[in-house]
This record gives sequence, C-alpha cells and structure tokens, in this order.
Amino acid sequence: MPRAIPPAALTLIKRFEGRSLQAYRCPAGKLTIGYGHTGPDVCDGQTILPDVAETLLLQDAGRVGIAIEKAVTVPLTDNEFAALICFTFNVGVGNFLRSSLLIILNQGCYEFVPLQLVRWNRAGGEVMGGLSRRRAAEVALWNKKTEA
Repeated sequence: MPRAIPPAALTLIKRFEGRSLQAYRCPAGKLTIGYGHTGPDVCDGQTILPDVAETLLLQDAGRVGIAIEKAVTVPLTDNEFAALICFTFNVGVGNFLRSSLLIILNQGCYEFVPLQLVRWNRAGGEVMGGLSRRRAAEVALWNKKTEA
C-alpha cells in the first residue's frame, strides 16, 4: 500500500502552484489546470470545478509519491517525504529520477539534500525568484523535525 501523502506536501504544492479553474499555458508552454495539473486530459479553454482540482492534485501527488517511494532506498521522515513530493511535483518525476539529489540521498547523505534542492531554481538558464522561494520552503520542510 502506498504511503499517505503528508498534508504538508499538499499545502506547499497549493501555495506555489496556485489554483486555476481554467486551462492556461504555463511558462514551459504546457496546458495546465487546477494545481499544476498537465497531461493529455487538459484541453485549451477547459474549465473545472474546485473539487475536480482537489481530486487531480491528490492523484498527481499520489503518483509522485509512489515514484519517490520506488526510487528512494533510505528511510524518510514525513517532512522529508513531503519536501520531495513538492519538489518532484514541480521538476517532474523523470528529472528527479535522473538527479544527483537522488543519488546523494540514496547514499544516506541527508545533510546534502538541501544543497541539491536549491540548485533547481532556474528556468531557461535564469534564476527565478518563485523557484528560489519554493526551494527555500522545501528546504525548510526537509529540515523540520517531525513531531513524534
């Protein structure tokens, strides 16, 4: 059974993705709707209801969580898992799977993950303030001790 998606992951994703009930083209040119949902099911001019946006978010975060669980071979706290879900939701599963972040994490070098996260703050070669803020929030969550 897949691990539950920590509420902190959904909170961060919502904060940084925002919610759009009408399809739009993201900076990468992809049709997007809801909380950063992309895919062949998104059509130009499409609109959705708020509950559909929530459902899509849960489905998308769930897929990301499963990919992380399969790829990460070391234990993760809920906050570490949540930070990785938010990060991977943004950069894509393929990029996460090919990242030095994953290699370093699977070597058990937890303390170097924040340094890897903050490297992913560019789009088109330029530092993006929004991505820098998102990475800082993910690092803060990664470093936050999970309460017992």
